[in-house]
Amino acid sequence: MRNTYLHDFINLLFPRLCHACKANLLGTEDLICTDCLYNLPFTNFHLQPDNIVARQFWGKIKLEHAYALLYFEKGGKVQHLMHQFKYRGMQKIGDKLGNIAGSQLLQNTLLPTIDYIIPVPLHVSRMRERGYNQSTNFARGLAGKLQAAVLEDNLTRAVKTSTQTRKSRFARFENMQQVFVLQSPEVLEGKHVLLVDDIVTTGSTLEACAQELLKVPGLRLSIAAIAYAV
Repeated sequence: MRNTYLHDFINLLFPRLCHACKANLLGTEDLICTDCLYNLPFTNFHLQPDNIVARQFWGKIKLEHAYALLYFEKGGKVQHLMHQFKYRGMQKIGDKLGNIAGSQLLQNTLLPTIDYIIPVPLHVSRMRERGYNQSTNFARGLAGKLQAAVLEDNLTRAVKTSTQTRKSRFARFENMQQVFVLQSPEVLEGKHVLLVDDIVTTGSTLEACAQELLKVPGLRLSIAAIAYAV
């Protein structure tokens, strides 16, 4: 009883809020309230081989499967959640969403064959500023369900690019050319790799990473993201 009073008092001073809607979290709720978890705009792309994300890459890169967990709309709960995750230091959100995505992907008979999960890398200067790579947090959450190893340092970003925000599709594509480098491509020969990012918009960053990865002999590639921007 005493611990309950102490817990309630701490929550009064430092309320635990849902990072999607800012409502108070109750009992065992963690990071995202039950109502938001139930009503988030899930895509169900793990059950749709020809989904919107996959179609973005048709005729450009060969993929085994493409997936995003949520739809992203400006002003929506997913945008608020991603803002907390990327810019407010709430790294645990990435792990939680990765776990949810991993559970979904286990329903796809192809995805459990993943050997390695590779997050889209940040440039060292951006990593220094932010302190973490949001795609790596998502990758670790996925790995806990898919039982695959996360490779953080094999695919690297050699060039610091300007922000992709407000760029046209072609400008985004041009901005990402010859940006990524594989340090040890031989490790990936004949493997099934899951490349992960936070938000898919035009797909130019993922496409640039994929082009580098697909130079590896025998490599099979799938893509997963937290959200797809509609």
